[in-house]
Amino acid sequence: MKKRLVGLALVASIALVGCNSDSGNGDSAEPIIVSGKPWTEQFILPQIIGQYIEANTDYTVEYEEGLGEVAILTPALEKGDIDVYVEYTGTGLQSVLGEKLEQGESSEKVLERVRKGYEEKYGVTWLEPLGFENTYTLAYRKDKPYNAKTYSDLVEASKNEEMVFGAPHAFYERPGDGYDAMVEVYPFEFAETESLDPNVMYEAVKQGDVDVIPAFTTDGRIERFDLAITEDDLGFFPKYDAAPIVRQETLEQYPELEDALNGLAGKISVEDMQKMNARVDIDGEKAEDVARDFLIEAGLIKE
Repeated sequence: MKKRLVGLALVASIALVGCNSDSGNGDSAEPIIVSGKPWTEQFILPQIIGQYIEANTDYTVEYEEGLGEVAILTPALEKGDIDVYVEYTGTGLQSVLGEKLEQGESSEKVLERVRKGYEEKYGVTWLEPLGFENTYTLAYRKDKPYNAKTYSDLVEASKNEEMVFGAPHAFYERPGDGYDAMVEVYPFEFAETESLDPNVMYEAVKQGDVDVIPAFTTDGRIERFDLAITEDDLGFFPKYDAAPIVRQETLEQYPELEDALNGLAGKISVEDMQKMNARVDIDGEKAEDVARDFLIEAGLIKE
């Protein structure tokens, strides 16, 4: 009889522990999975997100680094394979939701549209933007004879020069704001197009393997490699404000997460991102170290 009572007490204790461990406070054994795209900025941003979460909550984080572009990340987020990553509003609007940009549309309006669309279609929430926009600029070496200030200037140059365009493979596949849509608005006459890894694209234009690339405005190699940049004078590209996007189920499971991540709102400038990208791309530093240095210097975590 005594053994039976002890056994029942043990079962009851285990049951109570089991109930308490799933209390909905987000303190279960399951970590928050932070992911990103396969290029430098998107290796740094998950580290900023993850380190900030762990420093400001009791939650733990795991990383799925460089998982892929939106064709992979969106279904992974929807299915729960990952919980959060940083996306850009224009990419979400056109490449994921398939919606058209309205001429002169503000950052606030684009954010409102993607927030509504993602919540309805994917059960995913857009949190507050981080403070910088990473848009495209068509870049080329300054020793080229183009002297182009705008995309339209480059169009005219492409009619007279043997100009090779190089871009990441994903840029050629993107609907709405990719290569095909761009050349409908800007009728370039490139002699050739090359598909390049995004992490070698800048080296390719620097070495003269290609002549023009769709550079990211936050990339530190623009300045370090002394590249000329051009203005999207016809307003082809939408706003690309960076913001964390999170599964709504994750926010319910981890109730402190939304307020924690919104603590990063407006904290990262274009200049901050350029410097961080350059430290990884050019100086060879690790993304996690660069992210930690930024968070400490910005007073967002303690050393």
